[in-house]
Amino acid sequence: MQRITDSLMFALRNLLHPRMLWLMAWPVVVAIVVWIGVLVLMWAEAIAWLGEKMRAWITHATFFVDWDPTLVAMWLAKALLIVMLLPLVQFTPLLILGVFGMPSMVEHVAARRFETLARRHGGSFAGSMINSIVAVLGLIGLGLVSLPFWFFPPLWPVIPVVIFGWVNQRVLRYDALAEHASEDEMTRVFREQRLTMYLLGVILALVAYIPFIGLFAPVVFGLAFIHYLLEALRRSRDAPIEAAVVRR
Repeated sequence: MQRITDSLMFALRNLLHPRMLWLMAWPVVVAIVVWIGVLVLMWAEAIAWLGEKMRAWITHATFFVDWDPTLVAMWLAKALLIVMLLPLVQFTPLLILGVFGMPSMVEHVAARRFETLARRHGGSFAGSMINSIVAVLGLIGLGLVSLPFWFFPPLWPVIPVVIFGWVNQRVLRYDALAEHASEDEMTRVFREQRLTMYLLGVILALVAYIPFIGLFAPVVFGLAFIHYLLEALRRSRDAPIEAAVVRR
């Protein structure tokens, strides 16, 4: 936990660098424009469709009561849409950063904390694109698998956090090590740091629900992921190699 805290503190200290401010700004602007357009085109239709589904579910669940659940269904539909949209809005600048911003962020972190860490170039731009595609497909797949649970309102805040915890770490981890680690090192570090990366991804998913701050969190956590994983890579290389026991 101390290493997570150290990584987040490093990220916050470097947030006011002009390059980081630029990376905070333009992906957010793109995300806002995209999602405003989506909402203008689909908000009314989405609310109507979800409202009808909620009304049918409430009617079935409260068959023993004679009442009109339309207003409650519409309110629940709006709440559900907001719960679903907030992490998606944050995910958009995160995905942009994962492909176009992480190399610059890696250089920023490496120049300050990991100048002597050898670069073994285990990743590539094509690998970064494939990784992002896998993350998006994983998001869609997990969303489809979780569909039955969306009919239970108490689970609404939990489902996107669980899903985006995985998606967030998937997007950020590859580019954090692509420049410095070999392919074998990336595989090993990802395996060893699986739970910690997921925890960082969950924290980022939770921050998505904080007004305004959530939009700019991807840069903070991008820096934190880079710092954490480069430190894990350095520790891995510095660890003594276990000698084989030779019997005579």
